[in-house]
Order: sequence, then structure tokens, then C-alpha cells
Amino acid sequence: MADKKTVKKILTGIIALVVVGAVVYGAQLGNRSASSGTTDDGLYPIKTWSKTDCASTPWIVADQKGFFAAEGLKVVYTGDTQPAQQLPSVLNGNNDVGSAHPNTLTVAIAGGAKIKGVVNDGIDPTPDQNPRLRHMFWYVNPAVTPDVHSFADLSKLPGQQKFSTITNNICADFLGNNIADKQGFPRKNIEWVSMPDIQAIQALKQGLITVAGVHPPYYKGMEDAGAVKIADSLDAGVGVAGGLGFYYFTDDFIAQHPDVIKKFARAITKAQKWANDNQEESRKMTEDWIKVPVNAVHYYATDTKIIESDIEPWIQDLEDSNVIPKGKIKASDIITHAFE
Repeated sequence: MADKKTVKKILTGIIALVVVGAVVYGAQLGNRSASSGTTDDGLYPIKTWSKTDCASTPWIVADQKGFFAAEGLKVVYTGDTQPAQQLPSVLNGNNDVGSAHPNTLTVAIAGGAKIKGVVNDGIDPTPDQNPRLRHMFWYVNPAVTPDVHSFADLSKLPGQQKFSTITNNICADFLGNNIADKQGFPRKNIEWVSMPDIQAIQALKQGLITVAGVHPPYYKGMEDAGAVKIADSLDAGVGVAGGLGFYYFTDDFIAQHPDVIKKFARAITKAQKWANDNQEESRKMTEDWIKVPVNAVHYYATDTKIIESDIEPWIQDLEDSNVIPKGKIKASDIITHAFE
């Protein structure tokens, strides 16, 4: 007869299989209902993960201000998805659309992912615009590193320094690496530590990281915690491309539903223009949605024209970092101009 430990292991395994099966079955049901056409209210459902981070503003605006509904669309939030699993969730059909920076899309496409960016998301504001709208700020804790006022000053510290990033191959490492290059701090001395922006505030305060790079909704939290800004995305020297992102769909979805994507592109671009023109209301809407203090939101593209030259620095950085082979991916490989 099996001992208690063996029985417990068997039962645990059975329960795990049941849970996994339920999750898979639920996902399949979700896929069927969302891919079968319009919902009861006559709107076509567009599935994406719950927008509870700095990328939420255009979605909130398009939803709450009626831009999606005006195009016959309805956003369906499928729940929280960890950053590293967001793109896979679009590939496996659990979600229809995501948003990402060019380097994230490039790495995925270089690895065989069948996705394309279809319309612009964020961009960095020009130097004459409100600096609080810049895509990222970098902070240090003056109680831990009192003599650090720039990336260049980090060279005074011994060894590698821990930098926060939400995940790999996004804006944080692209912009952070380029600022480090320009200010003479060796990339090899940066150790990237993955964590959400909101956790970076506490990690910096506790001295678990040396530099925290965060997005606009979290600038206030950093400053309230006593952190000191040492750089922002303008310092990377790539202009508006410093905040560049795209909404992406799978190649199959693009081929099967081009009319839906045209409607999506119109709706989200209108929402982005509205967000830029109504920054205070956008800020408050975002704050109410993500449940953290927000004193600024991102700045967004206001038209659908994709400029490939803005993508090239992101790809070049991946090549320079030996993430992808030189020449493997071109800007035109990660986007489509079909919906401009």
C-alpha cells in the first residue's frame, strides 16, 4: 500500500492536471466566443490583457470616450498577463492585440513569431514640450548614492550596478544603454533586474537596485519617496523614436480581419490625439484606472503613418548587443503600412 507521502503526491498531480485542464478549456471557450463575430450589443470584441500599467491611457480613453464603440468595436479585457507572457498570449490566440516597442517585436519576429505592428502607439515629445511626458525617467536614491547626478557619475561606483527594467528588450534597456553610451558608462557595468515600475520605487528605496527607470505614472511615486532624477529618455539622443511603440496583431488576424484592424487603427489614434490634447483628464482617468497616483501620462502618435527610420535605432541596438545577427531583420519586417 502507498504511504501517505506518495498518496499526497499523486493527489497533488491530479489536482494540478484538473486545474491546467480547466484553464485550457476556459481559454478555448474565451477564444471561441470572441472570434465568432459581434457580441450581443452588435460590437466586435477585441481581446487584450487588462491594462493596469503605464500603457493603459489610450485604451481607457478609446473605451470610455466611445472611440471604439463609434467604430463598432468593444475592448474585452482578459485578465492580468505578466509582461513576458503578453506577446505569447497574442500568438496563442488568448488575446487579439498587444502593444510593444520595436525591439520586443524584432526579437520575437527574428525568432519566428508571425506578428506585425499595424499602427503607432507612443512617441517621445519634442524637447519644447512638457518634459513630464517623456517616455522614461531614471532615478537614484540620494541616501545610498549621494554623489550620483547622472549616468556618467555611476562610473564612480565599483563594479556592476543594478538597473530596473520591466523585462528584457524593451524601452528601458534600449534607452538606458544609449544614455550610458553617450555618458561614458560601460554597458557591461549594467545588471538588468526585472520588476514592475511600481516595485522599482520600493526596491530603490531599500537599496536593492542602484538605478530605477520608470514611466510617467510613476514619476510622482519616485519623487514622493525622495528619489532624485538623473536622466530621461531625451538623453538617449534618438528624438521622438525614444518612446516609439506599435500595436500588433498576428499575421493570420491581419489577413482575416483587415476591416477590423482599420477600425481599430482609427479608434486608437483618435484616442491618442484626445489624450495629448486633454492631458489633465487623461491623467485623472489613468489614475482612477490603475489605482496609483499619476501626475503625467505618455505622449502619443496622432496619425497612423509609420516612419521606418525611427525603428532602425532600436534594431541597431539589438545588433550591437548581439541579441540578433546583423542584417537578419529590417524595419519593414516588423510592421505593415497597410493601415496608414
